Amino acid sequence: MRNWQPQFKNANFESLNNKFIVHREVEKMSKSKYNVINPDQICNDYGADTLRLYEMFLGPIEQAKPWNTAGISGTYSFLKKFWNLFHSTGKFNVSDNDPSMESLKTLHKTIKKIEEDINNFSLNTSVSAFMICVNELSALKCNNLHILKNLTVLLSPFAPHICEEIWSKLGNSTTISFEPFPVFNPEFIKESSFDYPVSFNGKMKFKLKLEASLGVDQIKKVLKEDERLEKYLNLREIKKIIVVPGKIINVVC
Repeated sequence: MRNWQPQFKNANFESLNNKFIVHREVEKMSKSKYNVINPDQICNDYGADTLRLYEMFLGPIEQAKPWNTAGISGTYSFLKKFWNLFHSTGKFNVSDNDPSMESLKTLHKTIKKIEEDINNFSLNTSVSAFMICVNELSALKCNNLHILKNLTVLLSPFAPHICEEIWSKLGNSTTISFEPFPVFNPEFIKESSFDYPVSFNGKMKFKLKLEASLGVDQIKKVLKEDERLEKYLNLREIKKIIVVPGKIINVVC
């Protein structure tokens, strides 16, 4: 083996009961260690965007990560799902209809997350956020032009090749690199309702789904009309109802 594989020139081979003992070692890529991975083959098999995303997805950029191509199929599948948002019928198909509130919430939640991650150099969590976004839009069967156009611009620094092609398919003659970054609007991620945990003397018993816009007096009124209240009071009298809007309801009895 030493003669035909020079990387084993200085290796020590141990045998136990006529079996070779192999020790695994995690180390940095180095030509001297003959463990360098040629990215050309990965680009040929999966595309350059897949390799870019996978390298970002491995973990924080300031930390060393062991190279393992077994997980590269995950980022490859993500890009296919992204592509399918524009090709849900097998052909390029986007809609000019007004976007749904659910899709707007998903988009702006992602814009906010990506802005924060880029500022913190947390590119691995950015890739995770994109995956969640595409999964949610796929579940909504979203092919809305406004949503997908902004998502394409948002993703373009991470996967420039596929985004440039999508951008061209959307009818643009200039490169996507010149497009302004999507602007986050906090109005779209406000919750219209909230599940209040209802506690009795500090012990949570059930949840009450209410509109987020309700005031304290309105919340108390709805609670008193809830049939579950009598069950957990168990013939006790209410001394006080404490309401913290958007957080908790506590019944003191």
